Amino acid sequence: MASILSVSFACAQTPASDTVRIGYQKSSTLTAILKTNGELEKALAPLGVKISWHEFSSGLPLLEAINTGNVDFGADVADTVPLFAQAAGAKLAYIAEEAASPAAQAILVPAESPIKSLADLKGRKIAVTKGAGSHYLLLAALGKAGLNFKDISPAYLPPADGRIAFVGGNVQAWVAWDPFLTSALKQSGARVLADGGNGLASYKRYYLSSAAYAERRSDVLG
Repeated sequence: MASILSVSFACAQTPASDTVRIGYQKSSTLTAILKTNGELEKALAPLGVKISWHEFSSGLPLLEAINTGNVDFGADVADTVPLFAQAAGAKLAYIAEEAASPAAQAILVPAESPIKSLADLKGRKIAVTKGAGSHYLLLAALGKAGLNFKDISPAYLPPADGRIAFVGGNVQAWVAWDPFLTSALKQSGARVLADGGNGLASYKRYYLSSAAYAERRSDVLG
């Protein structure tokens, strides 16, 4: 599991009744552990702060929820996702980051696929989650092969639908991230065409809140 560089929840001297709404994804390993063991609830108890948990299919909808005030804190999203959100006007505060894990996302093809190189992606229909870190991986991979986005046919799908399309043969490749990536490799006989290694896409993950919440509740975010 990627190491956490910093994410602390400080205690204030004057408790205040409140609820912090935390958004997360299936790929948010640390958050899943904390959600299960109750350590965050214990850390925030002196503040009188409770937690409500909200699962999202991918990072961009999570950051949209933060920007609209429907979620207070996001744990966690891939490195390129905040760029898409900020380009759309979201005002975000970076709270913490995980170490890079480039092999935790990859472009998958069926085991017997004739696609052997990145150049072979030309003209193919590829499932990818719009605005996710996997979206950037695909762009970087195409660029490495001398291709651009117009050279492929993207199918913008959330992870679960991407898997269905991939297994059903409705797309020729799928850009996935863990835990969907590992699951597909074990259960569908998929083959990794390329991952984020060799500088293609570092795949760091960030913990964020809205700028307004970070200013208002620095005692919670630490």
